[in-house]
Amino acid sequence: MNTREKVLSLEALAGQLAAERARGRSIVLANGCFDLLHPGHVRFLEGARREGDVLVVAINSDASERNLKGPGRPVLPAEARAQLVAAVAVVDYVLVFEETDVGALLERLRPDVHAKGTDYTVDTVPERELSRRLGIRVAIVGDPKQHSSADLIEHIRKTSHG
Repeated sequence: MNTREKVLSLEALAGQLAAERARGRSIVLANGCFDLLHPGHVRFLEGARREGDVLVVAINSDASERNLKGPGRPVLPAEARAQLVAAVAVVDYVLVFEETDVGALLERLRPDVHAKGTDYTVDTVPERELSRRLGIRVAIVGDPKQHSSADLIEHIRKTSHG
C-alpha cells in the first residue's frame, strides 16, 4: 500500500476498521505527536503492533501539538508527520486528530488495545478510565524513554547557532 493511502479521514478509517473486524482482526490504537521521527518512535510503533493485528496511529494536529508542546512546535506540519509515520512498515493506518487526547477516538473507533509509550504507566494514561469503561486494554510498549523530539530539536538549535 502506498504511504499516502494509509492516511485516512476519521470516517474512512472507521469503515476500514469495520472491514478489518469482520475479518476477525484485532485493532491497536497508538497516538502521539511524532515531531521528528526517531528510533524511540519506531520502537514504540513496533511494540504497539505486537499487541494486535492492525495498527492505527493517531497523530496530533498542528494546533493540538502546539497546545501540548508549546511555541515553536510542531517542527513538521501534521501532513508530513502523518506521511513519515505511514512509511513505517508496521503501521497500517494513520489519522490526524484535533484534540489533545484520544478519548473521542477511543469512543468512536473502539480499538481492542490502546498502546502508550513507556513515559506512562497503566495508572497514568490520561484515558485509562475511559478505556476501562469501554473494555479497551491499555498496553505500555516500546523501550525506555531515552529519545525525545524535544531533545533532538534543542540539539539541532544549539549546533546550528554554534
